[in-house]
Amino acid sequence: MKLKSLILFLAVFTLFSIDKQSVAQKTRKSTEIIILHTNDMHSKIDNFGKLAYLADSLRKTHKYVFLVSAGDNFTGNPIVDMYPDKGFPMIELMNKLHFDATAMGNHEYDMGQALQNKRREQATFPFISCNIDASGAVAKPYESYVILKAGKIKIPFLGILQIGENGLPDSHPSRLEGLKFTNGIEKAKKFTWLKDKYGILLALSHLGVENDEALAKAFPQFDLIIGGHSHTTMSKAMMVNNVMIVQTGSGLKNIGITTLHVKKGKITDRNYELVPLGSIKKTDPEIQALIDKYNSNEEMQSVVGFAETAFSNHEELGYLMTDAITARLKVDFAFQNGGGIRISDLPQGDILLKDIFRLDPFGNQVVTYTLTYDEVKSLILNAYNREKSIDLVPSGMTYTVIVNADGVCSDVEMKDNSGNILDASKTYTVGLNSYIAASYRFNHTDPGITNYNTTAQTLLEYLGDIKKVNYAGVKRVSRKK
Repeated sequence: MKLKSLILFLAVFTLFSIDKQSVAQKTRKSTEIIILHTNDMHSKIDNFGKLAYLADSLRKTHKYVFLVSAGDNFTGNPIVDMYPDKGFPMIELMNKLHFDATAMGNHEYDMGQALQNKRREQATFPFISCNIDASGAVAKPYESYVILKAGKIKIPFLGILQIGENGLPDSHPSRLEGLKFTNGIEKAKKFTWLKDKYGILLALSHLGVENDEALAKAFPQFDLIIGGHSHTTMSKAMMVNNVMIVQTGSGLKNIGITTLHVKKGKITDRNYELVPLGSIKKTDPEIQALIDKYNSNEEMQSVVGFAETAFSNHEELGYLMTDAITARLKVDFAFQNGGGIRISDLPQGDILLKDIFRLDPFGNQVVTYTLTYDEVKSLILNAYNREKSIDLVPSGMTYTVIVNADGVCSDVEMKDNSGNILDASKTYTVGLNSYIAASYRFNHTDPGITNYNTTAQTLLEYLGDIKKVNYAGVKRVSRKK
């Protein structure tokens, strides 16, 4: 039974029909290879049972079915992140589903290199990346690529990891000691020989969709780029320079199904489908029992506060996080980076312990500084110009970024909570999480003092003090030209 007919039969979703005779003719002349792919799962385990059911159903009717990830398998679910053997539930589930490979993602480093080594040793599949040199690090060396076999056909998958402006992936620098990273697109050039040798070249890319486009423009040797990092949900494949680029969003909400037909060592046809896992009504009972076991963590269900109104966006949640720092550490201002706010909303009602660790899963510590007016301004200005968008969420102040015609922040207006312009002659105490302190560029003569409470623990203590919170309609940041 061909893939589309099988999924119709399973009543998973509706697909356009294909002439059976033409497909049969194509199948007789070529080898069909099905690649199930995900990216940025971030420890979200609830849909693994549905994915297992789908994968096993396809394996029963198709000879060559592979299951791969484009990285960031960890961080984002306290059931996994706070498990006694941190991160192990993801490895156990991925092993049971018979994953064939994963790219390294930046969040694979959140647990530290030693634990990452342990997770990799437990995995029955490789973690691959071509642009990491671990020769001077605790982390064990990485294979650049893996070759999966479909009969006599050999399919090379090249792993590529995102690198930021600072030359590091988006992870806490303290967890990257001894590792060396190179530009992934430039490094990919050294592996185009795989296409010459095998006639096929695929990427498991944790670069983000914009960099995937750049990769495709630079190297048409890639037949398929399975992407991650940017959390882009692609209902249709993107074609760039005759390279197919696909990505499934994040949180294991969807699975991608890319079907290749290979004839005489060359790909003759490529098709991509995005499948919402919520549309799959059946689940694998063994996998579901394991998920239920992991989710039965009573401690994570404990109530730690009460939201009088729903949190409707990242900014409101960021205000809660930064207010905890100013209140508990008695500093003038605090800032939280947008990328460290890991959920987008929170309903009205009880706030649970697991909600706090979903919101702030990284274990970052609080670092306090004494900064001049100009140094505070440099922090906000440089943070904005990283992505040309508002990033830092404040407490103890409001600010407006002044943007020029090129979209670059050229100045910042800062006011206290009463609406008064900040005194440019004063110095201010400022609290940041340790990721901002280590990764963001800003002027400061004070090296900072690390407070060994994590930002999550600081928030828990703050909620213990005030019990109820309400941030409906709060607005502390703006932009003008």
